[in-house]
Amino acid sequence: MKYTETEAEKILERLVASTRSPKGRFSAKESYKLLERRLPVRKTHLFRIRTFRTIAAAAAIALLCVMSWAAYEYVLPVGVQTVSTLADCRTIELPDGTQVTLNHFSSLTYPKRFRGTYRKVVLGGEGYFEVSKDKKHPFVVEAGEVNVQVLGTHFNIEAYTNNPDIKTTLFEGSVAVSIDGGSERLVLRPNESAIYNKVEKDLTLKTVENASEEIAWQKGAFIFNKLPLEEIARELSNSFGVEIDIDDAALRDYHLTARFDQEETLEDILSLLQTGRGFTFRPISKNKIIITKDSQ
Repeated sequence: MKYTETEAEKILERLVASTRSPKGRFSAKESYKLLERRLPVRKTHLFRIRTFRTIAAAAAIALLCVMSWAAYEYVLPVGVQTVSTLADCRTIELPDGTQVTLNHFSSLTYPKRFRGTYRKVVLGGEGYFEVSKDKKHPFVVEAGEVNVQVLGTHFNIEAYTNNPDIKTTLFEGSVAVSIDGGSERLVLRPNESAIYNKVEKDLTLKTVENASEEIAWQKGAFIFNKLPLEEIARELSNSFGVEIDIDDAALRDYHLTARFDQEETLEDILSLLQTGRGFTFRPISKNKIIITKDSQ
């Protein structure tokens, strides 16, 4: 049976009054304290308070650990890796799901995980990008002096070090092309190219009639549509990893139209190009070829 404090006080008063103890030796108040010490104490409420405090402390510690690890992860340097190709093409998937196909003798440097506002990568050579969409984290390609920023799209960048130009061609979506330290900025539409001349430091816009020809290299094909021999030699040099020199100034500007499939070797291509055109190619070492004008 449970009693309230008032009821217990009255019972103790009657108990004191019924005893022969000297008056004042045991008051109801003092007797109640003595009785309270001898009665079992209910600890349920106290246990609940202590349990709640324990759980709260554990949760606070867990939250602190998570926040500390997140802060550590943020300040910890992110590892980077570089993928390079030789005489082959290669497709790689980036941490955000973006697909990049690298042409021959090209490279791509990117972090093992993207962190911060931008998803930045560095391209050397040539690459075709299919960027995973993420409006909050624009994708940026650094190719020499050129920066290409996108949200999600398909485009190709040709940025070999031996090329005088850095060329960005758009196939789908939209990209913004800018130059390091410059205010000029071009926004491309599909079937447009931004061409940056590294010598003259200028950026020009060009409409591409057959944009698919820009990425024929993915299938191992070469399509030369009224291109000067100098540009053809440079493209073959980048694809086969050899140096091709032209010793005659007039030959460098000699325009050709031709198409070659992936089965054909460099020797096959050069042999077909020189037939009936007044020039001859000649290997002078394992990794160097010279093109000379035929004598009259």
